[in-house]
Amino acid sequence: MIRRFLSLEWKSFSRSASFQTNLALKILMGIGALYFIGCFLIMGLAVYPILKEQGYNPVQTINRALIYYLVLDLFIRYFLQKMPVMNIRPMMILPMKKSTVVHFLLGKTFFSFFNVLHAFFFLPFTIMMLYKGEAPLSALSWWLAMWALIYVNNFVNVLINNKDAVFYPVAALVLGSAVAQYYGYFDLTQWTAPFFQALFDQPYLVVIPLAVLALLYWATFRFFYHEMHLDEKLASKSEIAKTEDFSWLNQFGTLGTFLKNDLRLLKRNKRSRTTIIMSVLFIAYGLLFYTNSIEAYKAPAFQMFAAIFCTGGFLFTFGQFVPSWDSAYYPLMMSQNIQYRDYLMSKWWLMVIATFVSTIVASFYLYFGWDVYKMILVGAVFNMGFNAHLVLLGGAFVKTPIDLTTSKQAFGNKQAFNAKTMLISLPKMLLPMVLYSIGYYTHSSDLGVLLVLAAGILGFAFRDKVFTRIERIYKTEKYATIAAYKQKA
Repeated sequence: MIRRFLSLEWKSFSRSASFQTNLALKILMGIGALYFIGCFLIMGLAVYPILKEQGYNPVQTINRALIYYLVLDLFIRYFLQKMPVMNIRPMMILPMKKSTVVHFLLGKTFFSFFNVLHAFFFLPFTIMMLYKGEAPLSALSWWLAMWALIYVNNFVNVLINNKDAVFYPVAALVLGSAVAQYYGYFDLTQWTAPFFQALFDQPYLVVIPLAVLALLYWATFRFFYHEMHLDEKLASKSEIAKTEDFSWLNQFGTLGTFLKNDLRLLKRNKRSRTTIIMSVLFIAYGLLFYTNSIEAYKAPAFQMFAAIFCTGGFLFTFGQFVPSWDSAYYPLMMSQNIQYRDYLMSKWWLMVIATFVSTIVASFYLYFGWDVYKMILVGAVFNMGFNAHLVLLGGAFVKTPIDLTTSKQAFGNKQAFNAKTMLISLPKMLLPMVLYSIGYYTHSSDLGVLLVLAAGILGFAFRDKVFTRIERIYKTEKYATIAAYKQKA
């Protein structure tokens, strides 16, 4: 049965209408994975001797930092790790055990890159411990405990992505601990480091993380097992209809009608609301660059990268999935007497308005000086004038349907922001970095800013011609897009 499931997974991937796009993205993700694997492997081999040379006890030092490592891992997983997804409706009428399907779905997470990656740090580190003369039983039990804790994070992430009752307590615990640590109310490592050290000093304690892992797997299994009912969680949930008054948009005609639909989409659906949350987080991301806290981020190209990133959160997370957000009713919409230009223009205006608002919110960067905020302003112009067109153009070829009801399904991926989103966004951020670098290294920072600003202004100047071309592409791809949205895999 497992072999049959694997066969279905491969057919779902290879027969998808977006197969070529998915394949290209997976190749890029594979290259990125090799890079991170190399980094973790080097760290795993080098950390022990480096700490030893500096006069530290390597095992105790790592154990003090482990809590930060695990919390950071959980944070990254929440936003990037893909949840177990499978179209189980056709299987409900087949003679197979529900438990088999659930075990297969949970088993897929064991081979997630976010789990395998850590092996390239902990395994080499354990080998170095054995090579340097640490007790074999202690080293191996510690490694097994670390393996268990990584998978504990895996299943905690699965639960917090599917159960709000788990998400809010975990988020409150992590946030509360971080605030208390920052303000010095207590040192979290004083509580966690002795436990991690005990896993090394007393090997029999490895049963604790193993037992927690077994308990979490059982809890996750029971949750998904009881969700597999068409008449309950998988069925569409009926709710009292609510209407919002956006009558002030009527003055814009057909354009206003589309804008009202988009505003309702953002307000009513959890997945689309995630894009708004991510837009706010994107704004704060610039603090890593403009506070000079990381030496590598002081490079001129990264300064422009931050400017594009700060104001382009909504554009990247929402805009590049146009028209996938409307995939549920896209065929019906295409049968109506509407102009593609109005449809695309409404999306463009929504991204422009969101970018403008992000720029206003990001005005606190004036604290770091006018030069910093000037780059953010220029980045916003580039996003509105140039990148907004690029995301609409790319959307014509991203034929992955978005199910807005996935937050109500047992095996739904609720994340609108993931690794694929980032990969699609990279070209839109690389171009301004290149333009700014050319101006910076040939003359000055001001010339770099002017080049990026000129590209954005040119985008505004040639908007009508660009939209004509984009509209023609959408019409060419119209029927292929409709066929792709009808796929249920």
